[in-house]
Amino acid sequence: MTAPTPGFGPTHAPDPRDNPRAFLEHLYRVAVDRALPLSTLGAHLPQPPDPKKGRTLVLGAGKAGGSMVQALEALWPADAPLSGLVVTRYEHIPPRPEGVPQRIEIVEAAHPVPDAAGQQAAERMLALAQGLTADDLVLCLISGGGSSLLVLPAEGLTLADKQRINKQLLDSGAGIGEMNCVRKHLSRIKGGRLAAACAPARVVTLTISDVPGDDAAVIASGPTVPDATTCADALAILDRYVIEVPAPVRARLESGELETPKPGDAVFEGHETHMIATPQQSLEAAAKAAREAGVEAHILSDEIEGESREVGKVHAALARAVAHRGEPFARPCVILSGGETTVTIRPRQPGQAKGRGGRAGEFCMGLSGALMGQPQVWALAADTDGIDGVEDNAGAFVTPDTLARATAAGRKLSDHLDRNDAYGYFDAIGDLFVTGPTHTNVNDFRALLIL
Repeated sequence: MTAPTPGFGPTHAPDPRDNPRAFLEHLYRVAVDRALPLSTLGAHLPQPPDPKKGRTLVLGAGKAGGSMVQALEALWPADAPLSGLVVTRYEHIPPRPEGVPQRIEIVEAAHPVPDAAGQQAAERMLALAQGLTADDLVLCLISGGGSSLLVLPAEGLTLADKQRINKQLLDSGAGIGEMNCVRKHLSRIKGGRLAAACAPARVVTLTISDVPGDDAAVIASGPTVPDATTCADALAILDRYVIEVPAPVRARLESGELETPKPGDAVFEGHETHMIATPQQSLEAAAKAAREAGVEAHILSDEIEGESREVGKVHAALARAVAHRGEPFARPCVILSGGETTVTIRPRQPGQAKGRGGRAGEFCMGLSGALMGQPQVWALAADTDGIDGVEDNAGAFVTPDTLARATAAGRKLSDHLDRNDAYGYFDAIGDLFVTGPTHTNVNDFRALLIL
């Protein structure tokens, strides 16, 4: 499969009765298409500054960074100066559109665990922000994944420390808000600090939301917006998940020395933040596509959080109620949801192989186990960036015969759940969903079709 581009795919959805999997894939691709920057960025662009007085500097980070840059280059006036630096995930730069000259540098770094390339990018951005004036404009292109891609450890921390803390947070089951609270207070660029470095220039942040509630302070750890969380909050989270930081850094957190710029700080005066794409918009686009195919659609929420496998069980209970009783929704229907679930990594037993997978696959394992082969229920769960965790799949399908086919292939669901190995489970039965990077990110996409 190829990564989606604006206007990709069939105009009309496949018949869900003839090909449920193709129908679900169509809904996913419609949702992704709605979040691609070229479709949404233009309506939010400010006027360029007077070229005789100021310039436009572009800075940014996130999985959608490459496509946001290319959309901006295509839409920004050709005679208006434009330069800057944006960092995205490895292999997430889309092919350059023909006839659109490159004006902004794009570099790549690691996600979800940061690397030296991300640190170098962050250092360069702070350097580029030096010497700006009130006549200059800074456009910040921010999307999900920016927390890992834009890494600049606070004084007293090394990159190795940040990598360890980040990995422990990812494995702990902490929510995205908790993780980013810690990241902001252990950084020299997150939590509004990039905006502070750009002063006195005007800062306009254009962001694609990948978090429940579309809070710009959580997306990519809010490098250009005020931060309402505190050092005390960060310490409480570190203690809750038993994550250690070097003693001098802990002392600086306890004293409040690592506090972030807060709402009302003068550094943010005149700044603007625009959401150019959100999870809810993508779910609504998918719902519209389903209804056009003659299937009623119901959006549960775009803010669902919790342990992935448990969220899968809750979705299964709802799907079974619809399948058995036609309540609370009449058949046929599609149930849609989004948000950001979590996976708590289980300790491995001696000799046990390391599991592979991400939130979407873990959801699908919980869903398939709870559905117990329920007839007439199909599902797709996938990350809208095209990457589930650190694997090469976006997610997985669940069908009425998932458990039976897996058993025939020698796969026991409980074993795969014990070692968080969704990839191995669904790979064995050909039910991985692979798209490649989509060049956007509005987080989890889940669709259950009940016929």
